[in-house]
Amino acid sequence: MRRFDRKLTVAVSIFCGGALLYGGFILLDEPSTAHSRRPTLSDIPVNGQRAFSYLKAICDFGRRPSGSAGMRKQQAFLISHFRKLGATIDQQQWTIRHPENGTPVNLMNLIVRWHPKRLQRILLCAHYDTRPFPDEDAVNPRGVFVGANDGASGVAVLCELGNHLVNLDTQYGVDFVFFDAEEFIFPQGRGEYFVGSVRFAEQYRAQPPKHRYACAVLLDMVGDRELQIYKEKNSWTWNDSRPLVQDIWNTARELQVREFRQRVGHEIRDDHLPLHDIAGIPACDIIDFDYPRRGRNYWHTSADTPDKCSPLSLAKVGWVVFEWLQNINPNLLLKE
Repeated sequence: MRRFDRKLTVAVSIFCGGALLYGGFILLDEPSTAHSRRPTLSDIPVNGQRAFSYLKAICDFGRRPSGSAGMRKQQAFLISHFRKLGATIDQQQWTIRHPENGTPVNLMNLIVRWHPKRLQRILLCAHYDTRPFPDEDAVNPRGVFVGANDGASGVAVLCELGNHLVNLDTQYGVDFVFFDAEEFIFPQGRGEYFVGSVRFAEQYRAQPPKHRYACAVLLDMVGDRELQIYKEKNSWTWNDSRPLVQDIWNTARELQVREFRQRVGHEIRDDHLPLHDIAGIPACDIIDFDYPRRGRNYWHTSADTPDKCSPLSLAKVGWVVFEWLQNINPNLLLKE
């Protein structure tokens, strides 16, 4: 990983690993909501405490790099969880070579389908691996990284949404995809980013399934106690994806979830890029990259632990996504 300064009109830019940051903030006017009441856990039908319990259970498995014992425990947990809820589960499996020693590493994208007979589908996704080491940690960059926010938070929101999806009354189905090897990166830059999402996107393009995805929404780093989610710059810049971003942020505004900021923020290299650029799916990255805030950093450090995350943050993100799923702008759907 490397960082460098780039002169921008409004901000300093950083180049980072994992979810990769390029751009500074582009500040737009945002309507004042000073007199509106902020939703609390009791106001939100998505259960934030239950989502947080999933996050903690996942972190209790410890480190979860691709192919590790912790990853295998998490996979068994997720398969059991979603089967109990009545979902159909597919496993996209393949093997790569470890970038340091060449040994085989078994990878698996986990695909969870709701209402699988519906041919038009919405894709919700998250990466479920953790970085092998907390390489941004100033004290112990070879220590333990459990990835509460960067790894478990998006997974926890999808685990909670699974409790609500069986009864989703829409014309389209929903798939959850948990991407493996989003950041299977070791010192000196050995390894690759986005291995799982690239694999998924390439197979979708090369062997088109009967079903088609109208759009894709990626959940990454959504558990921050100091949640602030800006419109990710790539998602907003792509002409086919901007209406998707706007529809989700309009939903957040209607729900008075003000943590979804009506501004364009960082440009992030993340799993939504292969979905858009390879598979051709309009895609949006819901991510709070400034964790916990600008000037202080838990990202890729040993401090990324459950106590830095919040049930309320998980609930708000899950609520926005669920309400959006139930009321998607018809213009976003594929034409029959």
